[in-house]
Amino acid sequence: MAITAGTTEDIRRTNLAAILGLLYRGGPASRAALGKRTGRNRSTIGSLVGDLVDLGLVAESDPDPDGQVGRPSPVVSIRPEVTAIAVNPEIDALTIALVGLDGNVRRTIRHEYGRIPTAAEVLSITSAVIAGMQVELDGLLVAGVGVAVPGQVRTSDGVVRNAPHLDWHDQPFGEPLAEATGYRVLVANDAALGALAEHEFGAGRAHDHLIYLNGGASGIGGGVITGGTLLGGAAGYAGELGHVRVSSSGALDSAGFAGTLEAEVTRAELLDALRLPSADPAQFEAALLADRSEAVAAIVGRQLGHLGTALAAAINLFNPEVVALGGFLAALHAYDPQRLEQVVAEAALAPSREGVRITPAELGPNLLMIGAAGLAFGPLLDDPASIS
Repeated sequence: MAITAGTTEDIRRTNLAAILGLLYRGGPASRAALGKRTGRNRSTIGSLVGDLVDLGLVAESDPDPDGQVGRPSPVVSIRPEVTAIAVNPEIDALTIALVGLDGNVRRTIRHEYGRIPTAAEVLSITSAVIAGMQVELDGLLVAGVGVAVPGQVRTSDGVVRNAPHLDWHDQPFGEPLAEATGYRVLVANDAALGALAEHEFGAGRAHDHLIYLNGGASGIGGGVITGGTLLGGAAGYAGELGHVRVSSSGALDSAGFAGTLEAEVTRAELLDALRLPSADPAQFEAALLADRSEAVAAIVGRQLGHLGTALAAAINLFNPEVVALGGFLAALHAYDPQRLEQVVAEAALAPSREGVRITPAELGPNLLMIGAAGLAFGPLLDDPASIS
């Protein structure tokens, strides 16, 4: 990562952002390694690290002396106190987590509700939960709040344009939550944030072309990374793979479209077959994998067929290296991975299919929390001095 020149302030901002970004994405590193990655000399790296230490963002420690030759270089790591609050409203529960810039999910709170909540109700619950965390938050450096919404979001002002599963339409969310909590709040689509998180820290590491598909209580959403960049489209709404038509049935999805992936592949049907009223992601996967009854196997087989049809179409369109499946789609894949691979192989163009790896998202149940926190960390990573 070469550091470019500009005005004195621009140079400082770019230098600090480069160092903090390397630690965020790659973990602890020695001063020597940071100098090699950025092309800066030893004294410059020492000064930059010193600035980040003064800002309270990183700490230095002595390296392991074993195997060291010559003068050891201090190891720089992100301080665990640098955190963000991640929020993910779904139709059955609201999940709020405290996530460190070091990637550690420090705490997760899941608030279940008996009916689909309004935006105002979720704002109220979220504000109350964050207020209840204040004693813990007072000892931390909180960069802000990131909200992962299962719907189309205007990211410029945090307005949820269309979240049909929640029945939210043109609902302001970012600004009211910022006013209620006092924190900077950013809002984006949940699957897009999941795609970014999986690209940076999960199955998409070292790959520039990724399709991420998320299955939740609200339905199915997707995100596409191409050339290392999230595919947004003209207004930022690209990646709605859940609304791709996969059958001629009359089953309707949340938007009222018939025969789509979201209409045919549902968590609710699987919960009914498992005789579970609700379940968190870990409980759901454990219950599904443990039930090999004929009825459940038939439902899983049919849903995998529709999922494979949609994935084949996406592979033909985007030519990815990796397809990562999150939420209940990861559990479907784990139930019978050979079935999914077979359907994709039959429906995808052979050259496009070559070398594609279909895999559960590596970040698992924490994926959307890490993605939402990454959204909140964005301004800090762009300008570390803004935290002061």
